[in-house]
Amino acid sequence: METLIPYISTFVYFIAAIVIVLIGLMIFEWLTAQYKDWNEVKQGNQAVALSIAGKIIGICIILAFAIYHSVAVWETLIWGAYGVVLQMIAYLLFEGATRKFSVEEQLKQNNLAVGIISFGVSVGLAFVIGASIT
Repeated sequence: METLIPYISTFVYFIAAIVIVLIGLMIFEWLTAQYKDWNEVKQGNQAVALSIAGKIIGICIILAFAIYHSVAVWETLIWGAYGVVLQMIAYLLFEGATRKFSVEEQLKQNNLAVGIISFGVSVGLAFVIGASIT
């Protein structure tokens, strides 16, 4: 039975990651008032798809660092939730920093340049957030 512990632990972290990513995506969906993420993806909006992909990868990067540095699953969950909050703050700061245009509006209009930058903000800051987890 002891030989199964790593497999069970991996499965628990896997399920926890899925739950945190889904909750994070639901919160981001709530933040974007001008469009619904999955409707835009269904319509082929590549800018929104890049933004969502960045959020997913960003949350997973933070979770990976949390797993590396946590002793228990509950610590990983706390760091994961905190990472989602920091990712939301990063998104809002990105929106606020672009005074000449609305990020949300540009994503809705399928502006790939904005989608790529949104992806980069999410992934880049995920490494910074993750690296700070000790």
